[in-house]
Amino acid sequence: MMISTKGRYALRVIIDLAENGGDGYVPMKLVAQRQGISLKYLERILPMLVADGLLEGVTGKGGGYRLSRAPEDITAGEVLRVTEGDIAPVSCLECNAEVCPRKDNCRTLPMWNKLNNLVSEYLDSVTIKDLMKS
Repeated sequence: MMISTKGRYALRVIIDLAENGGDGYVPMKLVAQRQGISLKYLERILPMLVADGLLEGVTGKGGGYRLSRAPEDITAGEVLRVTEGDIAPVSCLECNAEVCPRKDNCRTLPMWNKLNNLVSEYLDSVTIKDLMKS
């Protein structure tokens, strides 16, 4: 499993909003500047985060983005699942995957299941608040 730029940038954006947003909306242009990320690239990521309910967005004067929940209520796992889709280490463990015909005889399936559970449990235990500056 390799986390893409999209997933890494989404985490950076959410952490930035948590650290710099207060109660207001933050223009994405400012986040892009602080994070050194192309605004054009962020415009592809932000709709995903809004659609999934992690961010709220307002257009026009005074507009921008803010977290929809407190930083302690958003996990790294949530953010990565929104941007990456499934984070399973092998295709047979992805959501909605067809049942593998080798499932009953697969010697490696228990290992992949355990890895999948460890990664998911860890990412779901790390909150945005954990990732913020102390």
